[in-house]
Amino acid sequence: MTARVSLPGVRSPGVGFEQPFEMLEACHERVLRSLDLLQRLRAHVRSHGGDASARQAAQDVLRYFDIAAPLHHEDEERHVFPPLLARAGAGHSDGGAQAAEAVAQLVRQLQRDHIAMAAAWDAARGPLQALARGSLDAFAPDHEAAFDRFAALYADHLRHEDATVYPAAQALLAPDTVQQMGQEMARRRGGR
Repeated sequence: MTARVSLPGVRSPGVGFEQPFEMLEACHERVLRSLDLLQRLRAHVRSHGGDASARQAAQDVLRYFDIAAPLHHEDEERHVFPPLLARAGAGHSDGGAQAAEAVAQLVRQLQRDHIAMAAAWDAARGPLQALARGSLDAFAPDHEAAFDRFAALYADHLRHEDATVYPAAQALLAPDTVQQMGQEMARRRGGR
């Protein structure tokens, strides 16, 4: 019997674009599951080589980080980050100015993270593509290092977004703006 590596099903209840911040958080769960799949794939390849199960898992990881992750980053760049940067630039004279500037500094770091993640993904995707098409049977040490660099970028990034940036943005945005945000997110994905 061949060992199987697969992406586990969605554990959280389904959310739709009418709840865009919940959708963004659900995307973080999918990021973590996809990174976990990448880890399990690496172990599987060490034990079983590039078998059919490994090729399918590589395709699943590629699909998520080639399609869904860039859309998620674009959601943040379009809807979450701008109001937080604008609030810091508004020059409040109250005690909230320091807090707004601290959040804005964090947002600027998250924007730099997105650039670094794209570059790290470029390095990590080549060996996954080769495995998926059957032209690679084992990962070399430089492939493993590329996977490690890519996964490491997400740890603090997701934590800062979930704990600080999403709540701060959600507190700033009016309900109709949040609704428009969800509609625009759905449109870019071919919905509504």
